Amino acid sequence: MDKQIFERNVLALSKTDPRLCARLSAAVTTEGIYRFINSRTGDLIPALTERGGAARPLHSIVDPRREGARLVGTLTEEGYIVFLGLGGAFAPEAALKRAETQKVLVIEYGCNGVAELFGSRDYLELLQDPRFRLLLDPSGDEVETCLLNTYTPAADGGIRVFPLYTRTGPEERFNRAGEAIKRAIDAVSRDYSVQAFFGKRWFSNIIRNLSLAEAPAPAIPPIRQAAVCAAGPSLDAQFPRIKKDRDNTFLIACDTSLPALLSAGIEPDGVISIDCQQISYRHFFKTIPPGTKLFLDLSSPPTVAAGTENRFFFSGGHPLGLFICREWRPFPVLDSSGANVTYAALSLALLLGAETVTFYGADFSYPGGKTYARGTYIYPYFENLQSRYRPLEALHSAFLYRDSSLQKHEGQNHKGAENWYYDTRALRFYRETIHRRAASSGVRVENLAGLSRRGAPRGSRKLSLLAPGPARRSAADFLVSLRESIGELSGFDGLSQGTEGERELLTTLLPLAAAIRRSSADISRGELFKAVKAFSLQELSRIIHS
Repeated sequence: MDKQIFERNVLALSKTDPRLCARLSAAVTTEGIYRFINSRTGDLIPALTERGGAARPLHSIVDPRREGARLVGTLTEEGYIVFLGLGGAFAPEAALKRAETQKVLVIEYGCNGVAELFGSRDYLELLQDPRFRLLLDPSGDEVETCLLNTYTPAADGGIRVFPLYTRTGPEERFNRAGEAIKRAIDAVSRDYSVQAFFGKRWFSNIIRNLSLAEAPAPAIPPIRQAAVCAAGPSLDAQFPRIKKDRDNTFLIACDTSLPALLSAGIEPDGVISIDCQQISYRHFFKTIPPGTKLFLDLSSPPTVAAGTENRFFFSGGHPLGLFICREWRPFPVLDSSGANVTYAALSLALLLGAETVTFYGADFSYPGGKTYARGTYIYPYFENLQSRYRPLEALHSAFLYRDSSLQKHEGQNHKGAENWYYDTRALRFYRETIHRRAASSGVRVENLAGLSRRGAPRGSRKLSLLAPGPARRSAADFLVSLRESIGELSGFDGLSQGTEGERELLTTLLPLAAAIRRSSADISRGELFKAVKAFSLQELSRIIHS
């Protein structure tokens, strides 16, 4: 071990990861985990010592740098590169020489082994690059969290994983890391797909809603019992029970179910909407009763927000909404990560302090081939579209069969009667996420298919009125300031190399970047940033001067 080389490496690491630096400084470097041999080019190569005493070189003994460059040369537009195994880091160093590379993550196991590597050769080229990160001895959850927090497809492009096979071999820890990486990529891909479709609309809706969101909002006292009304077909048979159980229950209607409830003579205490699409307005063709509170994500269409004075804004997971909560007005933050309005309604009930939540119409399937309860928007919508060539039944069938992941299931319902239903990949995902949320909530859940249980005690109830905090300044002044701040941004490099304020502001623009990249797949990173900046400044200027 070369002590001077080791100290230079850990000193460089201390500037970016002091905890890892401390671990390596205390590591044992005399176990002989690695031997070191010279390649024909003179580069020092680590060789992993095996049980029998033999040493297995981790890289080419002829030209390890050329080997690393060839591996990295298989990349196309990927900007986020993950390496399983550190070794001599020839491939990670080659990756950082690419103009397209935005982030390099190396996952390694064995603190003492890494300490031996740090005492053998200079890793400063990696450790001093802000795009590089070393993850040592992580659990699967830590790997998944790391990627979820650092991989931004809109700015980073694609992702590629390179195992150093001579290091990873059949080792189970690397296998678990690979599985965690796959889970993270699947989750990021789902989120990115949504951003690509709605990124522009989210941005436009949020900044247009601020003039409405600065008005005083009604304070809402805590509740004990809540009911969540979704719009599944089973709702048709549940209206009598809903009416019977209305006393002392705060009824939260998902927006799709509102017209069905009003047609049945039921006025909910609140209705919640999280969809940014203009089609959401169809759920509100019937006048919202004056006593019904409208709970809206900041990204909801302004036309919906303007439909009542009894509105209550909250922030979901959009980074611009969270930025507004920090920088302008602190709105309640609602967990809407389940990607459907029923999940958001459950989160609202929990935020209000409910101890019992009863579900109606939460089918997350198409029982008997029926898609929605009577009275919901889809029936008058299709009735207006029908013609001699497209009868009503054909329109409903086309809507049902539009998803290629549709599956038919047969079995018995909870009463033992034979039944059948369809579901889709999305509906299964919605059902799984709301089951997890309900099961972990600690409340009593009733009438949710597949999960009816009495939760654990929630502890002492120290709940206060639910209301947004005061605005720091007018919405107009905030929008002018936001335009100025975005105008000063110079590029996506600020995500890793900028100030904390730059990183936060750039993060708010990533869903917009995903939407623009979707319409211009071949756009370069620099041109993408210019397009994002131009769109956001144009939208802000329209509102400021309107």
